[in-house]
Amino acid sequence: MALVIDGSGLTIDKVVSVARFNEKIELHPDAIERINVCRAMLERKIDAHEIMYGVNTGIGEFSEVVLNDDQVQDFQKYLIYNHAAGIGDPAPIEYVRGAMLGRVNVHAHGNSGCRLVITQTLVDLLNKGVTPFVCQKGSVGASGDLAPMSQVALLMMGEGKAYYQGELMPAKEAMEKAGIPVPGLHARDGLATINGSNLLTAMSAIFLYDAKRWLKQAEIAAAMSLEALKANMKPYSRLLHEVRGFSGAVRSAESINKIVSGGDLKEQKVKCKVQDAYSMRSTPQVIGAAHDALAYAQSQVEIELNGVGDNPIFFPDKNLQLSGANFQGTPVAVPMDMAGYCITMVSVMSERRMNRLNNPALSVGLPAFLTKGAGMFSGLMLSQYTADMQIVEQRILSAPACIQSIPAAADQEDFVSMGMNTAIKNFQILDNAYGILGIEFMAAAQALDFRKEEYSFGHGTQKAKDIIRKYVDFLDIDRPLYDDHTNMKELVKSGEILDEVEKVTGDLAKY
Repeated sequence: MALVIDGSGLTIDKVVSVARFNEKIELHPDAIERINVCRAMLERKIDAHEIMYGVNTGIGEFSEVVLNDDQVQDFQKYLIYNHAAGIGDPAPIEYVRGAMLGRVNVHAHGNSGCRLVITQTLVDLLNKGVTPFVCQKGSVGASGDLAPMSQVALLMMGEGKAYYQGELMPAKEAMEKAGIPVPGLHARDGLATINGSNLLTAMSAIFLYDAKRWLKQAEIAAAMSLEALKANMKPYSRLLHEVRGFSGAVRSAESINKIVSGGDLKEQKVKCKVQDAYSMRSTPQVIGAAHDALAYAQSQVEIELNGVGDNPIFFPDKNLQLSGANFQGTPVAVPMDMAGYCITMVSVMSERRMNRLNNPALSVGLPAFLTKGAGMFSGLMLSQYTADMQIVEQRILSAPACIQSIPAAADQEDFVSMGMNTAIKNFQILDNAYGILGIEFMAAAQALDFRKEEYSFGHGTQKAKDIIRKYVDFLDIDRPLYDDHTNMKELVKSGEILDEVEKVTGDLAKY
């Protein structure tokens, strides 16, 4: 059954279902009616020679230049040509699909003024698997993602390039093979296709979907390390976190308790310290803060997904058009900068626990560097180096992009969000996070193998260790570790540990 698009109710999960998992979509009949009503109003205004930004005027610094009747239609073509100005490698297909979905949802409000055939063509491209080739870089995140979205708009003229059935080809050829007519661009159609922050918002939605799953795995890795380090579990009492009041901390403590449930540590059968180091006892507060930050970011991204990000915006019931800045990416860029550096923060704590597992002065009796042959063998000594390198890269990437505005367009566009930089670097932060967490998982599994004769582990912890051992063997004697590191990174990225642990524990706490 197709996902019905009506301008509301679009969530990050639904974006992923369409962008990544190719769920079909269709326009709600009410959305079709709104689009047609708005277009009719626009055409009346064009016939009346009413001056409207981007319809019969130039754009940016040229907004005061009024176009004559002969120029209005050709202007849309040259607008798209000029703005298709990205550079370099293509954006992943799922990012572009998510952007097209977001644009369809904007149009569904009936405030954009384009012809229905433009919106329907976007729907058909999604449903029939034709994805425009879009350069990843080029947007400054204001006036929308103009450069990348213009490469989408090229297809409305049968131009540019597109992927179809796994092959990159001329867009016209891809559309012919898929049976999608080329609609052409009339007045307003081009600008209505590009003038919103749809690509950076789609990327943010996909990032949040993946980052939320990563945070759950960070809790699983933390639980494994806590059991290996004989942690005092009293700091994970629900009562302790409820009395402070942060919902993220409550849910994180609850998740970790579920994972260690059924083990001797949770049942207080293992002797532990009165008070542990911060990287052990403040895990719920730290991961919880990240949960709360991502929840806020999700709320902002979903507002944007369901709002009218465009310019100008038409109000048929009032016979009115207003030009403003609803394309500005800042409302998404600000919380997404925060979301990115929160993943770095949790990664730093992961590395600190891994350090405690390695360090014989801190590991409560574990062998140095988790090897039986210290001196002859170095165990996981170099795994920490690899984690540390990735953390430094994360820290460099965690500087906010939303404060980095550089004026453009002869200072007409003198403050921009740089939200595309945020979106790009967040995925780089997350890519490193997969590797860092994979190393903690590997170290925790190694440590638990040393502990397994001493006491039993929580049901979730044991399941996670069992999954890890399918991919990485116990390090009995030294071997090259690059394959193990890479395999663990891919395992974390796949989410298999999370999926299997939740079969044992039930769902870890949700937003």
